[in-house]
Amino acid sequence: MIAQIKGKVVHIGKKNSILVDVAGICYEVLIPSIIMRQLEGNFNEDGSIHLITYHYLQTDMARSTPILIGFLNEVEKEFFEEFITVSGIGPRAAVKAFSRPISEIVKAIDEGDTGLLTTLPGIGMQRAREIVAKLQGKVGKFGLIQDKKMKEPQAEKMNWQEEALEVLLQLQYKRKEAQEMIHKALNRKQDISSAEELLNEVYRQRKK
Repeated sequence: MIAQIKGKVVHIGKKNSILVDVAGICYEVLIPSIIMRQLEGNFNEDGSIHLITYHYLQTDMARSTPILIGFLNEVEKEFFEEFITVSGIGPRAAVKAFSRPISEIVKAIDEGDTGLLTTLPGIGMQRAREIVAKLQGKVGKFGLIQDKKMKEPQAEKMNWQEEALEVLLQLQYKRKEAQEMIHKALNRKQDISSAEELLNEVYRQRKK
C-alpha cells in the first residue's frame, strides 16, 4: 500500500489530478478540489511536494486499477475515510464532493444542514440525508481544521449551481422561478455535477 508520496509535480490536470515524478516514475494522484486550491502554496522550492495518500483498487469486470488520492495531512485523509463509509459514496465520488472547506462540510453534517450538503457535486437530497444519518455527532474533531480563511481563486468562486442560475437569469427567467426549476431538477436527478447537466435536466422537465 502506498501511504505517502514525495516527488516533483510535472503536470497539473484539469480534472483534479496531478502527475508526481518519483525517481523517474510518474504517479497520477487524484486531489479533491478544495485541497487542489491549497497545493500551490505547498510546493517546495524545487517544485516537489509531499502528500499523504489513500490507495485503493478500483475493480471493473475486466481489470483492477490502482488509484491514489492525495491529501496534505493525515486529518484530511481520516475525514475522507469517514465520509466514504456512507452507503453509495465511493472514493471517486468523495473526491468530487470535496469542493468546500472540510470544516464547512463538518458543520453542515453536525447541524443536519442537508441544503448545504446538496451543493456538493454529486450529492443529492437523499444522499445528504444519509450522510447526516451516518456521520452526525461523529466527526466533530474535523471541524477544527483551519481552512475557512483559505482564499479561493476568482475563477473558482462561482459553483456550477450558481452558474446555471446565472444562465437562466440571462434567459429572462425570474430569480424565484429559476431557483425553483433548479431545485426540482436536483430532486429529480441527484447525480448532477455540472451546470450543463443541470440545465439539460431543467430543459427536460420543462418539456413535460
